[in-house]
Amino acid sequence: MNIWKMSNSLCVILRYCLKFSIMPSSSFRKKAPIYFQENFIMQKKTSKKTIIMCKKVVVVAIATALLSLLAGCTTINPYTGEQKVSGAAIGTGIGVAGGAIIGGLLGGKEGALIGAAAGGLTGGMIGHSMDNADVELRQRLVGTGVQVTKVGNSVQLRMASDVTFKTDSADINDSFYETLSSVAFVLKKYNRTNIIISGYTDNTGTPSHNQVLSEQRAKSVGNFLTSQGVGQNRIFAQGFGKRNPIVSNATAEGRAANRRVVIILRPM
Repeated sequence: MNIWKMSNSLCVILRYCLKFSIMPSSSFRKKAPIYFQENFIMQKKTSKKTIIMCKKVVVVAIATALLSLLAGCTTINPYTGEQKVSGAAIGTGIGVAGGAIIGGLLGGKEGALIGAAAGGLTGGMIGHSMDNADVELRQRLVGTGVQVTKVGNSVQLRMASDVTFKTDSADINDSFYETLSSVAFVLKKYNRTNIIISGYTDNTGTPSHNQVLSEQRAKSVGNFLTSQGVGQNRIFAQGFGKRNPIVSNATAEGRAANRRVVIILRPM
């Protein structure tokens, strides 16, 4: 679904939800005839119940609208064949919720409407950008051994250390520079993102050695990306040593899988 159409539809839904479910202002109630007041149940005993009911109507209506929009914004992953909600839809949903809350706190009913619309549009644009980054990274990294995974509005790249580095070293293999250059190209293009680089080892060797090695490998990748023009202020490198294994270290294959560097691309 087109982001602009989705945002416009959301504005219409929110406008009517807010218009018909929020109690009239005190000045308006004073001018209204008695019959009108009675129909809005102005007595103190029931006014609280009415307001609570109205709030529930707003919440249910907005939630239903968001679910409908998200359901209509699914895409098919061309690499796995799985159906998934697009990043644009996820971003729009998060943006609408956050914008409505902030706008409502600052500007009441009208603020909630404006905040929801602005938040939805911004979130949708961010999600769409991350979808594009995911597709471009997959295209450029086919056959390199780098695993690309989309998680919400983040893109994760997992690189096996045995391919990326020399044995027991933080020096990048000469054969892997071309792959990292492709990564750098995409990261420069989608520059409204933060880059988290995490290094991991297997459970062989001493904990202190593994910790240092994992940190050095993460920094090596970060330094190379910086040398290719990626902003240093966007990069955060860290090492976890043998912690957080993705599979058991009981086999040689498992240990090889756990020796890795992971790059996570997140919207700012």
